[in-house]
Amino acid sequence: MAHALRLAERGLYTTAPNPRVGCVLAHGDEIVGSGWHQRAGEAHAEVLALREAGGRAYGAIAYVTLEPCAHHGRTPPCADALIAAGVARVVVAIEDPFAEVAGRGIARLRDAGITVDIGLLREQAYELNRGFFSRIQRQRPWLRVKLAMSLDGRTALANGQSQWITGEAARTDVQRWRARSSAILTGSGTALADNPRLTVRLPDTTPFQAPLRVLLDTDLRVTTAIHLFDASVPTLVYHDATPAQLSTSAKAGRANIEYQQINRTHDGRLCLTAMLQDLAAREINELHVEAGPTLCGALIAANLVDELLLYIAPCLLGDSARPLLVLPELHAISDRSTWRTLEQRQFGPDIRLLLRPNS
Repeated sequence: MAHALRLAERGLYTTAPNPRVGCVLAHGDEIVGSGWHQRAGEAHAEVLALREAGGRAYGAIAYVTLEPCAHHGRTPPCADALIAAGVARVVVAIEDPFAEVAGRGIARLRDAGITVDIGLLREQAYELNRGFFSRIQRQRPWLRVKLAMSLDGRTALANGQSQWITGEAARTDVQRWRARSSAILTGSGTALADNPRLTVRLPDTTPFQAPLRVLLDTDLRVTTAIHLFDASVPTLVYHDATPAQLSTSAKAGRANIEYQQINRTHDGRLCLTAMLQDLAAREINELHVEAGPTLCGALIAANLVDELLLYIAPCLLGDSARPLLVLPELHAISDRSTWRTLEQRQFGPDIRLLLRPNS
């Protein structure tokens, strides 16, 4: 199963909106077939493993990181393929929460007389597909916020200059996190101040699907003369502008740009929950956020952040520099937001923390 999970990881940058899945067929200690799902619409991991095994699939044990599908989607049911091949036993790491599967694949295998065991390396299988499980079970993407700060908790000089606080190795690491995401989100303030591209820059030999670029621009302040509207990658703009403002922006828009209106909350900001629900409906599994202190602070204050990537550079910017986050004032220390560290790594001179909220 560990080998099947390593195979599944190969699809980290390419399988969305499908989950990352690996499969290994074995007779005892001998592996006779293996496969991993590469792209939506292409063969699933089980089918590729069966093709490699050929006749040796008969009587084998299949180790699958996610419950085999039991419905006709873009491809035929994998449960039927395993039954037809005559496997003797199927070991499943974790059940598939998708409504058209959700136990049906396991039931179909058992009805055919195949022994099915569930739960081997369950946590690792869940971790690999947190975004998929989040979209299906919570109807919102797994939300990751990336921040970079100095030792004194600052992100940019008072004049807005921030390139570059961190070094090249840390910035390369960010590209990998972008690549595994289904969409990258920023706000209008960052778009106007930094003019980011929000594209993935990895070596040409690394396959990936370009994430959707998402811009929160309540009153459509951002003109199309910025990199986010260069049409190289689709951009989705959430707003609550007047019809006249929208008409002006749409006329000036370019190809690959979509405008989606969502309502404001009582504080005049766009409803972040509504945005996440809409992104889930668009099959966005993992949402990567690179934005300013106001938007990132609002996401954290609303308890919508599932994961925090915090890069710490060994430098000092001074108390006039811009803060990491804008958060509501606390009146008791017991009200503070606490996080747990899952991972700490060094990239050149910089440290990267991977954190998740305690509650």
